[in-house]
Amino acid sequence: MAEIPDAFERPANCPGKLVNLNYQTWEAFTYQKRLQRLKKRAVVYLPYNYDPKQQYNVFYLMHGGWSNETTYLGIPGKPSTFKNVIDNAVETKTMAPMIIVCPTYNNTSVRDSSDYSMAVELTARYPQELVNDLIPAVEGTFSTFAASTDRIDLRASRDHRAFGGFSMGSVATWQVFAQCLDVFRYFFPSSGNLTADGKKMAKLVKDQGFGPEDFFIFAASGTHDFAYPAFSEQIQNMSKEDLFQTVSNEQEGNLCYRIKRHGVHGKEDALQYFYQAMSRIWKPAEK
Repeated sequence: MAEIPDAFERPANCPGKLVNLNYQTWEAFTYQKRLQRLKKRAVVYLPYNYDPKQQYNVFYLMHGGWSNETTYLGIPGKPSTFKNVIDNAVETKTMAPMIIVCPTYNNTSVRDSSDYSMAVELTARYPQELVNDLIPAVEGTFSTFAASTDRIDLRASRDHRAFGGFSMGSVATWQVFAQCLDVFRYFFPSSGNLTADGKKMAKLVKDQGFGPEDFFIFAASGTHDFAYPAFSEQIQNMSKEDLFQTVSNEQEGNLCYRIKRHGVHGKEDALQYFYQAMSRIWKPAEK
């Protein structure tokens, strides 16, 4: 697994921009009843020279436990080092220009992600907010491949949308895979499993009306990561099902698993996995 170049951690000559996107949603446990309205924020990365007349792919990147929407990219005026990495990767055409959205599954409290049981429940419910509220807010504001925010147009543009995360963000990714295949093609879970039942994972795909050619999963973990055994067990059991085809690239199949030797359950390794994932999809123009 390639390392992030040290030079990429320095500010780029052509930096992208971070903006706050505020939107409204509903309390997760009573979402369908619409009892409690919530105001939430996502941090959105716009690539250098963002042009509203150009269409952009969108990567939704979810945080893990004890975190929030600012964890990975920072905030406007105070960007993270990983934002520099993305800027440099785009500038050197290591990564295609894309819109990156950092939301949160935190519900009524910023401390929700610090409660493991609560976080598990919230990630299971997050797809309803994602599809009904966040995606329309993002793709109704910025220029993407979606002709509109109607569900039919979100489905038509699914090839241009990805979801990923590490740890509890990975659990959220699996939940999006299980519930929202109609609007996402690419999934990047790392070091956070949903179930060891490979047959169940295959059934979740079939029940949504999709087959092996309709998605691509890039999964990653590290050998010294406490989540590695359970995460690997899920991937291994999925690979036993005909629907999941273990490969090294999208042209050959739909499930790629990368293992970092001595990788641990920490932010540094998580960012490396994200860098790998973002560099693999929507190939940039030739250098």
